Amino acid sequence: MTAAAPESALVPESAPTRRVAWASMVGTSLESFDFYLFAYFSAFFVGPLFFDPLGEFGATSAAFLTIALAFVVRPIGAVIFGYMGDRVGRRATLLWTVGIMGVATGLIGLLPTYAQAGWLGAVLLILLRIVQGLSLGGEWGGSILIATENSGPVKRAFYAAIPQLGSPVGSILSAAVFIVLTAVLPAEQIAEWGWRIPFLLAVPLLLVSLYLRWSISETPVFEGVVAEGRRDRIPFVTMFAKRPGAMAIAIGAALLGIGSYSLMNTYTVNYGVEQLGFSFQDLLVATTIGGLLQLVTIPLFGRWASRIGSARVVLWGALGTLLIAFPMYFLLQFATFPILVATMIVGGILPTMAWAALGGLMNDLFPDRFRYSALSFAYALAATISGFVPFLTLALGEATDYAWWHPGVILAIMSAVTLVSAWAAARRPVEPELATDPASATTATVAA
Repeated sequence: MTAAAPESALVPESAPTRRVAWASMVGTSLESFDFYLFAYFSAFFVGPLFFDPLGEFGATSAAFLTIALAFVVRPIGAVIFGYMGDRVGRRATLLWTVGIMGVATGLIGLLPTYAQAGWLGAVLLILLRIVQGLSLGGEWGGSILIATENSGPVKRAFYAAIPQLGSPVGSILSAAVFIVLTAVLPAEQIAEWGWRIPFLLAVPLLLVSLYLRWSISETPVFEGVVAEGRRDRIPFVTMFAKRPGAMAIAIGAALLGIGSYSLMNTYTVNYGVEQLGFSFQDLLVATTIGGLLQLVTIPLFGRWASRIGSARVVLWGALGTLLIAFPMYFLLQFATFPILVATMIVGGILPTMAWAALGGLMNDLFPDRFRYSALSFAYALAATISGFVPFLTLALGEATDYAWWHPGVILAIMSAVTLVSAWAAARRPVEPELATDPASATTATVAA
């Protein structure tokens, strides 16, 4: 085999790395907007509009399970789009994922409710949630690779954090839409027709995202894999055969970063209103403030990861979250708006450390020829587990009569799993083509 050039050499200094990274982030923002939109929507509207005959608890449980459903199918989407990403290319696959998500979200805004068409609306909602989940299965891994495989190894951890901005941006946009809706429309009109507006907004956002992703080129790393004939026929099989330990570490490392969003943005919103007496609008404002702060902290944590390593940043984030899990939910019981905002800020910063550096950590675990499949599947499986967080927390709350500590138990478990996984990742050597020393990369590649 011809010796491959080190990965750093594949990315010329004139490459528009920043433009590619930001284009990736915009697409991820649309995906997050669509998904968080449904998370906010499910907390109060999915149950009454689509599952009303099940009763209050049953309808809320069904609403949270529709969130979990999209997460359940994500590994299937990861296999499908991971194969495309490793065989066809990163760019083409990302065009498919964002297009599918945008169309599915827009169609949710056109669904008939139970009052209008009985269970038909619920069935169609479930089908569209499956489509959304399949799309998300291939989105995150591709977004990370578009950003990192267009950058040199020294700044790779920083550029791996840029697509992570899509999550707070999507959260801010979706929360802002609902804040505006609740401010200008009475609850009756929102339940009647206003809830459709946010979902229909996905269509123009989709067009913007498609244009930006169309304007970027394929990554030099993937082009090098193609030129050298190193594409795997079945990358999904290869990643388990070659890196089983890395797969387990990646799944555990992703759990807190994903699960904390499900806990804070879905369950805590519902719990704060139903059990603690907060207004829905106050919770959305607090969530938005936390999201705005993440726009600053994610790039900062990305730069920190470039200096000390992504795995160590994830480790510190998980440890910090573990320490504040129970105090945070204890203070939330006092039900004042300043405490709510402080909780969202503190509870957002520490898990954000684990989230910001996650892409860099997972990138370091896998070689280029099956990296799309590995990142996508590991992330999707962690997301599948996280998708049950609202429902499991609700069930624990019901079993404990909503004791103040019940959300802290879920957050602490996720933090502990991510802490151990990040520690294990920090002890593993970086994959050869990702080494910061070009000489090491060349030697390792030739040896392969």
